[in-house]
Amino acid sequence: MENLLYVMMIEKSKSYNKLNRETIAKHVEHLKTLDETGKLFLCGPFKGYPGMAGMVILKTDSHEEAEEICKAEPLVVLGYATYKLSTLQVANSENGYLL
Repeated sequence: MENLLYVMMIEKSKSYNKLNRETIAKHVEHLKTLDETGKLFLCGPFKGYPGMAGMVILKTDSHEEAEEICKAEPLVVLGYATYKLSTLQVANSENGYLL
């Protein structure tokens, strides 16, 4: 079976510098919910990468489910960020690094 993860790259919008504590709290709650439901694989902010806020790697059953999660991200909903969603085919020792 193909092992896929979905990578949400969060890009800062022009209003990102107006981000407030309330929105950050909503973002963190969103991440906590994803974690509690087993859909969050990894996340974090970028440092020293202009224009990029961070990344969220999702474990979902489909690209469509990952897309819905991205659309519900408070930073996106409230206009502080946009996103790009990519599918990552996992390469590891279990699958011979895809050879």
